[in-house]
Amino acid sequence: QVQLVESGGGLVQPGGSLRLSCAASGTILFIDVMGWYRQAPGKQRELVAEINSLGRTNYADSAKGRFTISRENRKVYLQMNSLKPEDTAVYYCYALSHWGQGTQVTVSS
Repeated sequence: QVQLVESGGGLVQPGGSLRLSCAASGTILFIDVMGWYRQAPGKQRELVAEINSLGRTNYADSAKGRFTISRENRKVYLQMNSLKPEDTAVYYCYALSHWGQGTQVTVSS
């Protein structure tokens, strides 16, 4: 069984920053891709960024230049800068066909 636990969400003003963290635990031999998705009210869940075991990254266009994904062992991070109101969503960590419980990010003045 694999568990993913996110942390780091919260309320931030436009232009601010947040850093999300996700830790994977359980019976895990190897994790190739770890990623962050988000889902805003009334919208489908969408990829924000992902990173593979070699450090290769992939970003959604909306995240490029503002967000940075990184990983260390079984943890993955998402540094979010220059946040905008449209970044408001529940952010989910993803790995090994499992999802975390989600962490709310709200960007508002």
